[in-house]
Amino acid sequence: MLADKQNNTTVDIGTARARRLDISVNETFSPPRLNLFSLDNLAARLQTSLEIDRLWKFFLDEIHHVIPSCALSYRHADTDFHLQLGETTKFDMSYSLSNQGDCLGELRVFNHAPFCEWTLSELERAIDCMLFPVRNALLYRRAIQASLKDPLTGTGNRAALEQSLTREAELSRRHGQALSVIMLDMDYFKNLNDRYGHQAGDAALRATALLLKEQLRNVDMVFRFGGEEFVLVLSSTGPEAAAIVAERIRAAIQNLFFLIGEKQVRLSASLGCATYRPYESHEELLLRADQALYQAKRDGRNRIRAAAAV
Repeated sequence: MLADKQNNTTVDIGTARARRLDISVNETFSPPRLNLFSLDNLAARLQTSLEIDRLWKFFLDEIHHVIPSCALSYRHADTDFHLQLGETTKFDMSYSLSNQGDCLGELRVFNHAPFCEWTLSELERAIDCMLFPVRNALLYRRAIQASLKDPLTGTGNRAALEQSLTREAELSRRHGQALSVIMLDMDYFKNLNDRYGHQAGDAALRATALLLKEQLRNVDMVFRFGGEEFVLVLSSTGPEAAAIVAERIRAAIQNLFFLIGEKQVRLSASLGCATYRPYESHEELLLRADQALYQAKRDGRNRIRAAAAV
């Protein structure tokens, strides 16, 4: 199922195809077409991968036979995926993709000249080949995301944290950018569970995770490390900026209005900050943040401490 749009006008795909078929019957000029061999080649390549970025690269390779100067962008909001291949241009077609009731995202195809009817017809034949492979790739992507997500809080889990720190540390080494982590532990959390029950404790963790996401930039990441501990990974952030972020979060948790029934319960957290040292392992980085965190707890809780810079 497709819906296409050019010049901000949405057109039902069935009507558009019927109109284009009528036009093609009356045309005396027949431009190059995306022949069956090309479609077979595209279909064969689509069976070789479940990585959605590779699928759209295969698609772009094949439609270059029809639209040599084209580019595309693709977005699937539910899985937080966005891809752009080539440079955007003045003329574009937008398609809302779906299959068996599943939203498969938004596709935009760009061209240096306006799209004519035969080009749109060939483009849509190629898009038809993409629907099932894209659907399968999105199912695979969702499964991967679920395996890296903490089911209680919706934050990343420890496996996701390890992947993220490995990637961010490599980027930091390569580009000389600062990288900081904050380890956070909820204060007196066992008392909360013992007094109000584990459901209240779970609700407090979910509320804290939501607050953390709200306090951070889009490029920063939140992970549940275990129990009542969270780890925040702050890209392009040095020790001074990390300390400012940590204090903002500490104050926000202290001021959080957390209700259990009609009773307002005050929460607090202790935080430890550490900034990446070139060539240390991510385990060493986390250990230094953990040591700073426990220093904050020894000093009275509801405060932040930073690991030594060198």
